[in-house]
Amino acid sequence: MESTKPGIRITTDATQVDVDWLHEALSTRAYWALGRSRETVERSIEHSLCFSAFDGSQQVGFARVVTDQATFAWVCDVFVEEGHRGQGIGRRLMEAVAGDPRLAGLKRTVLATSSPGFYAPFGFAPLDKPERWMLRPGPAPTD
Repeated sequence: MESTKPGIRITTDATQVDVDWLHEALSTRAYWALGRSRETVERSIEHSLCFSAFDGSQQVGFARVVTDQATFAWVCDVFVEEGHRGQGIGRRLMEAVAGDPRLAGLKRTVLATSSPGFYAPFGFAPLDKPERWMLRPGPAPTD
């Protein structure tokens, strides 16, 4: 799937991800991924649906979806380059996620965010029964 509007191109071709840019962006500027190793970034790309935003040949945005493409999806690692924020790139990425046919009809799509108002127009709302959700934290990060 590829969507083009003036100036910004959105693609789901994971081979186009600028791994150097993404690793630096997530590991040094994304509060949820600080210190993430390049190996982890590469592995996450390999095992997810990736949505990349490009301004010309420069990657300026990214979103990732972990899914079985049948019942469940988790939207994560949504990031837009600081100098490109406020230009609708995050919205375009989320429109691409929401419109991707591989994610159509899923029973549940979740995300965690410090900006719930941004995601509400895409159908996200607080959990109805958060008491049913549990978390099994992994080991403390070593990378």
